[in-house]
Amino acid sequence: MFEEAAKKLQIARAVGVIPTDTVYGIVARAADERAVQRLYALKQRESKPGTIIAANIDQLVDLGIKRRYLKAVEQFWPGAISIEIPHGVSYLNQGTGRQAFRIPSDPLLQELLLKTGPLQTSSANHPGKQPAHTVAKAKQYFDGRVDFYVDGGDLSGNKPSTIIRIVDDAIEVIRQGAVKISEQ
Repeated sequence: MFEEAAKKLQIARAVGVIPTDTVYGIVARAADERAVQRLYALKQRESKPGTIIAANIDQLVDLGIKRRYLKAVEQFWPGAISIEIPHGVSYLNQGTGRQAFRIPSDPLLQELLLKTGPLQTSSANHPGKQPAHTVAKAKQYFDGRVDFYVDGGDLSGNKPSTIIRIVDDAIEVIRQGAVKISEQ
């Protein structure tokens, strides 16, 4: 399903829409600064970084994320839990010093990530609108402004990822989503 997407994401500044392990996402290779900037412009986002998905922790370390932050949360992965942690790659975190990361469990998505490296993602929608659950809806949002679409069928039964952050060894739930987490 993702063979063509892997090829297209290797092109400089490429941005596309794919089915993720949760909802349809707009994606760009996280290592391609101009593609990430283009993704944020399409999403009309400022100071609200998206989520980076990766095949494994080593990919995130190669991107410049400190292993000590990732080791502290690795028990939550793979799965539909995005974990917000601090990092200093400002073009990714839009200058906020923090961002959510996720290692999805979907085998096809894992295979794509092994080919492309980590992807900067955000739900395929405009601010304040419902995330796209079909490619048709994603096309309504982005029309011809992205380079490709991958149709993974109707994802309306899926919820976005749960987003948490760890503060002083306690879990703070930022957004309840696909995985129910209680704050501790």
